[in-house]
Amino acid sequence: MIDRARIEATWPVIRPYVRVTPVVEASGPDFGLASGPLRSVRAPLVFKLEQLQHSGSFKARGAFANLLLRKVPAAGVVAASGGNHGAAVAYAAMRLGVRARIFVPTVSSPAKIARIRGYGADLVVGGDRYADALAASEEWVRESGALPVHAFDQEETLLGQGTLGRELMAQAPDLDSLLVAVGGGGLIGGIAAWYAGDVRVVAVEPEGAPTLFKALAAGRPVDAETGSIAADSLAPRRVGTLMFPIAQAHVERVALVTDDAIRRAQAALWDVLRVVAEPGAAASFAALLSGAYQPAAGERVGVVVSGSNTPVDFAR
Repeated sequence: MIDRARIEATWPVIRPYVRVTPVVEASGPDFGLASGPLRSVRAPLVFKLEQLQHSGSFKARGAFANLLLRKVPAAGVVAASGGNHGAAVAYAAMRLGVRARIFVPTVSSPAKIARIRGYGADLVVGGDRYADALAASEEWVRESGALPVHAFDQEETLLGQGTLGRELMAQAPDLDSLLVAVGGGGLIGGIAAWYAGDVRVVAVEPEGAPTLFKALAAGRPVDAETGSIAADSLAPRRVGTLMFPIAQAHVERVALVTDDAIRRAQAALWDVLRVVAEPGAAASFAALLSGAYQPAAGERVGVVVSGSNTPVDFAR
């Protein structure tokens, strides 16, 4: 069971190895939200800047939780990733002196691949999508006996990601709602388990990779499309089985956004806040900018900016 008590117990274990990332407030008018469908946004928006975490994304939390809460064999650890999880596991392994082999698909961004290599992991690039990397990593587990560290469908991963919710509750205790981008669901599963209904948690997904949207409609995790500008972080084949009941209980709805909306959100975060966000990390804010999520009058909205492993060619 993934709940607030277990997340609270995980926090002191990983705290020496992760950053408490800051929050920043910005007004709706800064982003042009005082007119049009989002004119109701009056309270300051609260951005959780998790792209400042070690390895460039929230994934470091779950990576350290796995390596510190589980017994690591001599063969080390193995992970499949679109990029961010692999970078996080490679970073955690480097810090803890553990061997790591990371499998990523060809869709992974050069920025993420460079991070993994920089942390000294054994990197294998192959296959077109995350599912291909996952299959290759599972074969390596059978061959080597290494400990698999799943990107989202692992208890320790969810517990580690849930510590972001713990931090944010202390930093912004009066939030009404929180927008969280979804790939496999590890981050939103951990956050939703922490808040457990105390805050309205809203999932955001690309239209081209609606994994949680389709799962909630079907009543179980099902395969979904995997095409999007954010495919390297928000396009596994389906959401995790561990997070799904949490989402059913504590995620209010799913907002779908276009790739164009994600690009506009990336540019807006840079222009207004000078925050570099990769496409998957900008998806949460894209829901506000595009009107895919329209807050009620006076609603205090939080936005998780979850990663920054991207080239900055959009910055101007």
